[in-house]
Formats: sequence, C-alpha cells, structure tokens
Amino acid sequence: MLKMFFWMFPVIEPCCRCDANLREINPQISHHVTLCIALMKKMLPMLMLLILKPGTVSAGWSVTFEETDPCALKGSTVQLRCSFNYTDEETVTKTAWYKGELKDGAWRRVALSELPSYQNRSEYLGNQQHDCGLAIHDLQVNDSGHYYFRFDTEKYGRRSKGSVCLTVTEPRASVSPDRVRAGDHVTLECQTSCQLPATVWFKDGLPVARSEFQAQAGDAGNYFCAAKGQEFVLSEPVALKVDYPPLNVSVEMSYSYHLTMGRGVNVSCSCAANPPADNYTWYRSSASGFSPVGSGQVLSLSSLEATHAGLYFCQASNRLGENKSTEVLLSVEGTDVIHLILLVGIGVKAFIGLLLPLVIIWAWKLGCDHDVDKERSTSDYENIGTA
Repeated sequence: MLKMFFWMFPVIEPCCRCDANLREINPQISHHVTLCIALMKKMLPMLMLLILKPGTVSAGWSVTFEETDPCALKGSTVQLRCSFNYTDEETVTKTAWYKGELKDGAWRRVALSELPSYQNRSEYLGNQQHDCGLAIHDLQVNDSGHYYFRFDTEKYGRRSKGSVCLTVTEPRASVSPDRVRAGDHVTLECQTSCQLPATVWFKDGLPVARSEFQAQAGDAGNYFCAAKGQEFVLSEPVALKVDYPPLNVSVEMSYSYHLTMGRGVNVSCSCAANPPADNYTWYRSSASGFSPVGSGQVLSLSSLEATHAGLYFCQASNRLGENKSTEVLLSVEGTDVIHLILLVGIGVKAFIGLLLPLVIIWAWKLGCDHDVDKERSTSDYENIGTA
C-alpha cells in the first residue's frame, strides 16, 4: 500500500497540467478529468491513514513454510511444518490446505478435503492461532506436487503465495550383473530421489549382510532394498540368477523294502543345478570296479535278477560341470537264499570231510579190539589130562 501511495502522488501533478490543455481541445473531457483529480485528492488522506495506522492487515499477515522442498518415501508419513501470522484485531475462523493441479490448461488450487484420495490420510496438525502443520500418511507417488495454505478471518481470506513442493519416491533396487556364474562378483544398488543416510538389503525376506559379494548357488533369489530405519517401505524385487554345476546329487529307489527276484524297481537321480542337468549316467559295481549300466534321470529295472544286486550311483552333468551321488545298495532277496544254500552245502561238505576220517579210524580201532579179545579167549587156557 505504501508503494501505491508513492506511485499515485506523482501522477496527480501531471494530470493537473494536462487539464489546462484539455480545456482548449474539448471542454467535456476536461470536466471528467477535473472530477477524477478531485476524487483522487480526497482519497489520499484516507490512504495515508490506513498506511500509517499501526496493526492494520496491510502490514501484518504472512505464511511461512519450514521446508519448501521435502522428500519422502512411498508408504511413509511426511509432516509439512508451517506457521502463519495476522493482525491482533483479527480472529481466524477457518484454515485449509490446498494442492495445485493443472486442469484444462489452467493451474488450480483444490482443497485436500475435496480430493477423495486424501480422505483418512491427511491430518491437520495445527490450530487457528499460528501453527498450520500438516501430516500426510501412507504416501503415494502421485502425492508429489505443490501444497498451499489458506486461512480466513472475519474480514479477509489470505492464502500463501509460495508453496511446499513435495517429492514422493520409492527405493529402486538393481543387481549388476543380474546373471552370473558361481564365483563371479555381484553388486547390489539401491537408488531413490531422496538423499538417504543408509540402505539395507533383504533376500527372500531375510537380511543380507553385504551389498557386494562373490555369488554362490545359494545367493540366487529375489532382492529388496529399503532405507535404514524405514524397512517397512521395500523396493520392488530384483532377481539374481546364478549358474552352477550339479550339486547335492542323490539317488532314490521306488521301493524302500527288500526286493525279490522278478519284481521291478525304478531308481531316480536328482540334483540342484542351473541350468538344469541335461545328462545322467548310471554305474553299478562289478569285479573290475564300477561300470556304466544306463542313462537318463530314471534307471528302470523291470524284472530283477541276481546279477542286478550291487552298489549303484549316478553322475549328473550340465555345461558347467558334473558331479556324482553317493553309492546305494540294491539288495535282491532271491540272491540271499542262493547264497545261504551254497553256504549250507559248503558247510555240509566240510563237516562230512572232517567226520568221515574219524568214523573210519573209530571203526578200524573197534575191529582191532575185537580180534585181540578173540585171540585171548582161545589162548588163555589149555586142556590138562587126568592122571
């Protein structure tokens, strides 16, 4: 208002000089100019009183934002700190926050109370004296934008000329490279539009100690990052793929009990590998060691024979390498009976072989004793004649 006064004052003087010239040109125009000048002269004292009167609205109201460019993470809560002033003669009757939006090529300020997306998420923290703080909960990316404050008194409505420019961002995770061989170096990166003090990492829900490491088979999976202290706001997952040769090769039989001759059985081989194992070879023990007996992930023995019994293992391989399982025993019950019969036969033969000489010796000895007794019975007496 004071600037307006000093601007208006020098305008009156030229108008007066102009009026003398206008009289000569057009008396009617000169009359209107004269009235205008007279009205302006009457208004000047009133303007002076308003300007110089202490405590008037013209020099007493303001809106101040503590931070004009806040940045917050998606899903978190942001507080917009704000204060406002007005003259002592006024009483605040209403306060409201607005968001700037571009509609139909025009910039508009829309009250948050009229925007459905802010229902139950925006909270006025201030009062109707001087505090105009605002909290927005569960932030979404489209909450980014310019925010304005307005307060009304019984005389005037005032709104902030400046605004709070809010940026809502979410952490973005990346892994480099995203596919590696076991033993290769991996780097995890977490980026946001805000300056974060530190970030933390999770893999399949479990914390990750380091963001740089030598990849192993167990490191494959989905990774998430978050700002430290705001772990509830996770990034979108990023996948790490690790290629490795077959590991943990194991063998499993379709029957866990003893097998009999003539029965069929399937022996399967499984392992962890990336890319998956594409070649399986089966080996069985023999007199000269282990010999290949089949291929494929499943070894099918449709009708067991005695020769099928023995130790088995499988070897799995892919383009990165190979590995083998531990040895498992395939036992066929029919072969156990044959072995038992053979053992019994051998035992009987051994028994007969040892007993027969004893029997012969005993029989021979028995015969000899009989002859001696017979000889004694004929020579132990003689006939003596009578005298």
